[in-house]
Order: sequence, then structure tokens, then C-alpha cells
Amino acid sequence: MTKERLVVIGNGMAGCRAVQEVLKRDPNRYEIAIFGAEPRVNYDRIMLSPVLAGEKAFADIVINDEAWYRDNGITLHSGHKVTGIDRAAKVVRAEGGVEAPYDKLLLAMGSDPIRLPLPGADLKGVVTFRDLDDVEAMIEAVKPGARAVVIGGGLLGIEAAYGLARRGMGATVVHLMDVLMERQLDASAGFLLTQAMAERGVDTVLGANSEEIVGQDGRVAGLKLKDGRTLPCDLLVMAVGIRPATALAKAAELETGRGIIVDDAMRTSDPSIYAVGECVEHRGQVYGLVAPIWEMCKTLGLSLTGGDGAYEGSVLSTRLKVSGVDVFSAGKFAGGEGCEDIIFRDAGRGVYKRIVLEDGKVAGAVLFGDAADGGWYFDLMRSGELVGDIRETLVFGQAVTEGLRGLDPSAAVAAMADEAEICGCNGVCKGTITSAIAEQGLTTLESVRAVTKASASCGSCTPLVEKILIASLGDAFQVQTGPKPVCGCTEKGHDEVRRRIVAEGLKSMPGVMQALEWSTADGCASCRPALNYYLLCAWPGEYRDDKQSRFINERVHANIQKDGTYSVVPRMWGGVTTPDELRAIADVADKFKIPTVKVTGGQRIDLLGVKKDDLPAVWADLNAAGMVSGHAYAKGLRTVKTCVGSEWCRFGTQDSTGLGVQLEKIMWGSWAPAKVKLAVSGCPRNCAEATCKDIGVICVDSGYEIHIGGAAGLHIQGTQVLTKVATEEEAIWAICAVMQLYRENGWYLERIYKWMARVGLESIRAEIENPERRRQLYDLFAYSQRFARIDPWAERVAGRHADEFNPLSRRMEFA
Repeated sequence: MTKERLVVIGNGMAGCRAVQEVLKRDPNRYEIAIFGAEPRVNYDRIMLSPVLAGEKAFADIVINDEAWYRDNGITLHSGHKVTGIDRAAKVVRAEGGVEAPYDKLLLAMGSDPIRLPLPGADLKGVVTFRDLDDVEAMIEAVKPGARAVVIGGGLLGIEAAYGLARRGMGATVVHLMDVLMERQLDASAGFLLTQAMAERGVDTVLGANSEEIVGQDGRVAGLKLKDGRTLPCDLLVMAVGIRPATALAKAAELETGRGIIVDDAMRTSDPSIYAVGECVEHRGQVYGLVAPIWEMCKTLGLSLTGGDGAYEGSVLSTRLKVSGVDVFSAGKFAGGEGCEDIIFRDAGRGVYKRIVLEDGKVAGAVLFGDAADGGWYFDLMRSGELVGDIRETLVFGQAVTEGLRGLDPSAAVAAMADEAEICGCNGVCKGTITSAIAEQGLTTLESVRAVTKASASCGSCTPLVEKILIASLGDAFQVQTGPKPVCGCTEKGHDEVRRRIVAEGLKSMPGVMQALEWSTADGCASCRPALNYYLLCAWPGEYRDDKQSRFINERVHANIQKDGTYSVVPRMWGGVTTPDELRAIADVADKFKIPTVKVTGGQRIDLLGVKKDDLPAVWADLNAAGMVSGHAYAKGLRTVKTCVGSEWCRFGTQDSTGLGVQLEKIMWGSWAPAKVKLAVSGCPRNCAEATCKDIGVICVDSGYEIHIGGAAGLHIQGTQVLTKVATEEEAIWAICAVMQLYRENGWYLERIYKWMARVGLESIRAEIENPERRRQLYDLFAYSQRFARIDPWAERVAGRHADEFNPLSRRMEFA
């Protein structure tokens, strides 16, 4: 039977969730193709705020990885923006000449950020906050002493300002209204939010009208207000709202208003074309929150699989994703004629609650400082239940109210309808969770997260998910204690996996999975890279590296960029180069038309914009000049930064450059749980910034201070002194020994500062300051380096793993 062709325009949360709903109901009905303008897989856009704040990485917010598309037979056209819809021919056309015929077409383009038409809006440094590219642009602007101005005091504006402040920028929110988030908060809650933002380093200017974006040398320098004030800034973020993305629909002559108009089946004016998400207008309403999108997708899944679904609109609630600020809002939070307010304030805890009643029912709520009962109030509001008999205790929350009525706390969870929404971020209802628990034998919070995604995003529903587990399983519910499992494929933690690999002589990935009773046949994208590293570390020279268990950057020995090109960073020992090397780099840049050549913070030169097909030839030319891979992509040694030291500097106490060169030549090529950066400063003035590196050396008159545990990326942390030694040779021994100790005991993706916090500095120091143990660790490291100091560029030039560069065998490279 020939499958129907379903084409989806939009690889975001709405488009992919709709596809999941279709696959859940009829997995064999459609041949599916998805177009996405961004060059990446589907990710959780509502969690961009924690990424901006440095609380999560992009990998943490991926919803559907490369394997999901492959396993479901979905063709993904990522990085291909759709340019037109030919309704007569039923064909979608995209950039690059890509075309896809359809029987059914789904529009899920989302929305476009509003850019105020202010003078200077086209200056460099003026950005919006809508996708990962916007987040990366904001992070790139973070520099010591830099300031950001965010126009818009709504949900996105508050989150953007907090994230930038968290990264060290001075941040100011400029808002037209007198209350922050006035569409979700009343004046009292808005006042408390303003105070909370100030405590977190965010200034607020309310009742302010923007007049002009001031520039200097083509870049933003400030925001001029209509009252004459100018707020200086190095970055300006417009977070003033969104508009449904309707341009494609209008060009295809579909019926549009504020959004693409759909009926209750999510069908547009063309019966072959459907639409869901923020681009949609339904019954005169457009929606910018995730909960309505999930409800639309459920209806769409029924409509596309022969079911009878009807979307009837949504009641909205809002939560703020700012660390330490607990805010919830829903319904008629500001009250009005015919409404009654119940107010609770606790000045000491900074808590404010306002429950709005209308006709004896909950009509709205705003909670600040304690939003744990937000879901309960929301369910009461949606159900229309009369609350007169619990009015006196209503504002104190569910536990108090039901406890005083003599109800078992677990009974309330058991009595919840299967349709009750538990996780708003991912649209998971109670019935989905209880069915997964019963059908798949789930007994832990982690397993429920893995299967249903409930509590996998912001985590605010975690207590409720645990209550459902308790109500479903009773004593069989397993509260997570002890080490966190490596992944959902096993209950074993990293320490046990590493210990048993060595103790039981396990020397292959299938062997590990069998002996440790992995629950999956081949592991997953989380455990395979970890096991591959653990086996490499345990059995140097015996275990063969599994390149398919590495991320794309490590497979091709270059860093993939957002446009699909790569960056190439040749190694410069200790940050030292020569005229011949510089000429070779310039020749390569000219020969291959590499658009950007940039000096990095690690004293290297980065060639940005290299086409994948050109990589082997670029490497060959750099090899010919005597240069090797700088491993700028590696979970391993990347750079050793140095100052000029005693050779040139009048303050230098030791030859820091020479020591840095020696260390890099000894340690290059070594794999580690995570990236490792070193620096050697020739005196306490610390010009090489050694005290914010994973391992640092401060040269002093009496010898060398060895430091560890620094970080200067998402998390900023100074080093701590590990030990002091008198000679250069002792310094090399100590550094190689601590590197080996970290290699043997760190968890995969765990940076040195996190490893140090977990095991304790004193335990590390005890091993390094023991001469016999230090020598043993050094010898183990030296032995492993016999198999590691091999230039991967030279191997690729010689033809090893050449299939990675064969256009006919390419896979999607987003891992």
C-alpha cells in the first residue's frame, strides 16, 4: 500500500509534536518530510532562557535527536527555508532547489519576533530573543564591563535580562508600562518581581518610551528615551512581542487574519493544508504559549489519522523560568466587576497570593514567591468547580485545604482525571504517566522523565509526578538515592561502570552492556560516548576507538558551525608560532577562500567557514607546513596558554613559555572526560590567566604553584592550589599525574572543577603529594600517550575514515 505524503514546514516544537501525535496513532500511514530553517534538530525553545543563563547547554534541551528522525523514517531538510507553496501542483519549494510533493501539508512556522521601527534598529548588536542563534549572539556579546538593555518587560524580556545578568553583564529592562509582565501580573506581584530582579543584578526602568537606538562606528552604543535619558549599552535586545508567521500562507493565498485561520480540526481554507502552533488563528485567538500548542497537536493527530478531533480553544497559565523567582499566573488574575479577591501576603518570605473568585468559582490566580499550588488552582479554574465550602482555606493551598477536610494527600492525586495536565512544558497529562508506569514497569522519576518527558524541562511539576508514582506504585516507588545513572539504559552510575570495566576486564562496548545488564540493545547517544571513553582510558593500545560513538566534531576533527561549515584550529605549542606557520595559514585561507581568520583566547588561530569537502585538503597543506590538529573540538587537552616568562619579561621568575611548550608536547592528543585547558604564568601577575584554567601553573621565585579547578566559560570559577614544587621536572610530573587521576576517575562530560567538587581537593592532593602514587600515575599517563599522540589530520589525509567525507554516505550531523 502506497503511503500518503505528509510534508511539515517547521522543525520546531509544534511541527515535531504534531508528527509525534500522528505517529502515535498511525505510524505507517505517511511518508514524512520536515523542513526547518535552522540547521539543527528539534529543541525545546521554551528552555532557551536557561541556556542563556548558563544553567543548561543546547544538548540538554534537544527534544528529538538525529536518531528519532532516522528511526521513524523522517526526511529532515534542516537549514532549508521554504520559499513557496504551489497549491495547484501540491509541491513545497525551499532554498537550494529542494522540492517536496505532498498529499497533506502541515504549516508550523511559529512566529516572528517584533522589531520596533526605531532609528538605529539595524545597528550591529541589536538582536531579538527567539531562537538559538539569538542566544549565541547574546552570549558572544558578554564581555567584562559590558552592558545590555532589554526593551520589553514581558516574560521573554525578563528572562533575557536575567540570563545576561547571570553571565556577568550589567542588564537593564526598559518597559513601556508601569508594571512588569502586566499581562500576567497585577501591580503587587509586579512590584515584587521588580525587587527580585534588582536582587539578581537587573535594573528596571518603567513607564519608559524608547525614541532612538544610538550607535557608534556602526554598533549599538545606547538607547535614547523620550524623556531625554540615554542608557548606554553594548547589546540591545528587543523582546517586545511576536507575530504569527503568515508570509508563506499569504503568498499561497490561504485565508489569514492575525494568523493562519483554521477550523476546529486545524484545517486551513485549503482542505489539504493544516496548521498548528503560534502561526495559527483559531476562533479569533492567537496563542504564544506552549500548552495550547500541545492541545492543537492532539487534535491535528486525530484529524490526520481519520479521527474526529475538535480544538475548542485554551485557558492559559504562565510560569516564569527565572532561577529563584517563583511566579504563576492564570485567568482573570486582575479581577474585575463581579469578582472577589482572596489575598495572602508574607513579607518575610516575599510571598504574595491573589485568588480571584467569580460566581463561587476560581476565575484567576496570581502567585509570587510560592507557586507550588499553581496547578491546583488552574485545575479548579478549568473544571469550574464551586469552591464555597473551601473558601476559608483556599488561599493556603491544596495540602492545607484537603488536610483540614480530613483527606488523604495521596487521594487527591488518585482522584485527578486522566486528562488533567501534569507537565505544561511538554503537554503531559496524568493518564499518559499512569499508563507508562503500568505498561512499561516504570518505578523511578528518571524513567518516567525518559519515557513521557514529564518534569524533563523546567522541573516545576516534579513533586506532582512523584506523587503520581507513589499513588500508582506505593512501596514499589523507587526514590533515587546514591549516584545518578549514566543514562536511561542502565541503573548503574559512572563510578560503578568504570570500576567494573577494569575489575572484570571488560574490553568492548557489547561486553560492558552484557555484563552490566544494559536495558537497550545498543545503548544511546548519552551512554555510548561515555563507554567509548571509559574503555579507551582503561585499555590504551587494546581497545579500538569507536568513531560512531563520538560526536560529529570529534568524528571529523573540526568544529561544526551554525551554517554547516567547520572551523580548523592548528596546534601552536604553548601559543608559540613562526613566520613559516603564519604564511602557511595565510596561504590555506586564500587557497580555500576561508572567510574568517580569528585569534582565539587560547593563543591559537581559528580558520572559520571551511567546507566539509575541503577539510582533508586543508589539513594536508597545514601538515606539509609541520602543523598538527589543535584538538579544539576534543574532550581532551586543547591548549596550553603561556606568557613570555623570564625569557623576555622583566618580572618573569621562570621560563613559562618553555614549560608550556614541554607540557603541550607531552600531553597533546590525550583524551579526557571533558575538555582540558592549561596555562603557565611566569610570575604572580598571572598574564596567562592560569587561575581560571582546568590546570594552571604560577611561577614564583622558589619554583612552581600547581593550581586546578578553574573555569571561565558558562561557569566562572577560580582555581585552588594543589601543590608546590621546586623544579620544572616535578611540575611536569605533578600535572601529568593529576591529569591521569582525572582521566581515571572523572565522569564523562564532567569538567575538572566539577570532579574536584565531587571528590574533594584534599583527596586529590593526597594522591599527588604521595611520591610513589604520583610516579605511578605519571607512568600510566606516559604509557597511554604512546597511543594518543597521533595526528588525526594526518590519518585522514592518508585515507583513514575517508567515508566520513563521501557525499553519498552522509548522515545528519547534529549530535
